[in-house]
Amino acid sequence: MQLNGLKPAKGSKKLRNRVGRGHSSGNGKTCGRGVKGQKSRSGGMPKPGFEGGQMPLQRRLPKRGFRSRTSPLVAELRLDTLDKTGLETVDLAALKGAGLLNGNVLDCKIIGSGEITRAVKVVGLRVTAGATKAIEAAGGSVGTA
Repeated sequence: MQLNGLKPAKGSKKLRNRVGRGHSSGNGKTCGRGVKGQKSRSGGMPKPGFEGGQMPLQRRLPKRGFRSRTSPLVAELRLDTLDKTGLETVDLAALKGAGLLNGNVLDCKIIGSGEITRAVKVVGLRVTAGATKAIEAAGGSVGTA
């Protein structure tokens, strides 16, 4: 066996179909596209998903999911986390300084999960009704400024 004698196996390489080369080829004249109509023209196929004017499937099905653009900017903080911080006055800057909030957070809401045992003064943060009761029961206060 020599390199110049190598050939592919018989039948493994099929010649491409040359359309429009005469009637005897079986694909002459209309080149296997039939007679007239949209699909016989060059570039004459509708876009993928087109259903002849019927509302397409991708538009009939309901959409799912939603990603809020503001959710990364608002944080929630639990009462038990607030209890562990050791801060007496709690505001946005103090929470960022303690490493509890990300740097790009613009607002924080204190929620009533967990328990608080120390008196803290909450300033300039949103607080749920249950969290307000728990903070005031522990001797703290909730203010706006």
